[in-house]
Amino acid sequence: MIQKEKTVQSETIFSGKVFDIHSDEATIGDDPNLQHREVIIHSGGVSIVAEHDEKIVLVRQYRYGAGEILFENPAGKLDHGNEDILSAAKRELEEETGYHAETWTSLGYIYSTPAICTEKIYLFFAQNLTSGKPHPDEGEIVEYFELPKEEVFKMIKSGEICDAKTICGLMRAYKL
Repeated sequence: MIQKEKTVQSETIFSGKVFDIHSDEATIGDDPNLQHREVIIHSGGVSIVAEHDEKIVLVRQYRYGAGEILFENPAGKLDHGNEDILSAAKRELEEETGYHAETWTSLGYIYSTPAICTEKIYLFFAQNLTSGKPHPDEGEIVEYFELPKEEVFKMIKSGEICDAKTICGLMRAYKL
């Protein structure tokens, strides 16, 4: 039977700008034996499926961890603390694309890598967009563009779009 684990001891072994790493000892159910766990503590993020004139707004940027330029939905991390998730989604859409949306729909959330990371990514569907001027964060180089839905889904099938939060958001937005 699957049982919830209980953290008995936790130590921060790394504290960074974007995440921390904890080294934990946990028990499983009634078993007194300790299990070692290492977990990345992350504030979470938002990812936005943005639709404009029946096209999908995507961004392209280099992702250091992947070592590649990726196609993604506009997205970003929640500021540390208790930032409102819808406010974060609006901020990220504007920063990366300049767009403002009149209609916002929550698409729930996903965990990026639940075995080792607390990151919860909240997904949104933004529609009825009006344009503005992008203003990415310092050090962030992002290019945005629009593609027909059919082209975006072909890119997913071919593996050209391989970002999980983007694929999950699109699947939920278009109920595929």
